[in-house]
Amino acid sequence: MTLIDFLDRDAAAVAPDLLGTKLLVGGVGGLIVETEAYHPEDPASHSFRGPTPRNRAMFAGPGRVYVYRSYGIHWCINFVCRGASAVLIRALEPTDGIATMRERRGLDDVRTLCSGPGKLCEALAVTGDLDGRMLSARPFRVVLPGGPLEWAVGPRIGITKAADVPWRFGVKGSRYLSKPFPKA
Repeated sequence: MTLIDFLDRDAAAVAPDLLGTKLLVGGVGGLIVETEAYHPEDPASHSFRGPTPRNRAMFAGPGRVYVYRSYGIHWCINFVCRGASAVLIRALEPTDGIATMRERRGLDDVRTLCSGPGKLCEALAVTGDLDGRMLSARPFRVVLPGGPLEWAVGPRIGITKAADVPWRFGVKGSRYLSKPFPKA
């Protein structure tokens, strides 16, 4: 299955399946350990109100990245899926280019390098210049996981609309999550 075929599904189905995927940007990155799904019928999604200059990548078809600024401060990266749905990449377990990530973030603790969407974009040097690019082309390298991982599910973080929708997924027991999942 190609990456585009993999992403050509609804984001809520793709998000847990992305856990364990290796994401590299210019050779720097790691394993995806936390994701959140967003759908165009979801009032928390940037595609909810239709196409705009900011969200045009979400309407360009699966396999692209949608990169935006959160609160005017942090860049966030999403994998675009079917029907203007997308998966926010919330956290990575660093595996490649750790020294480069430490330099970019000014931190030593490997657990905090990519433990949040803004942190991982800073560590991987993801900016708005990458918005709309295909994940199957440079500078990206995406290696899908060999099989399913045990994962936790919970409400999404940092939103006010549809905050209770359980579309946040994380590798169970990972030390690299942005926040722990609520106890079941």
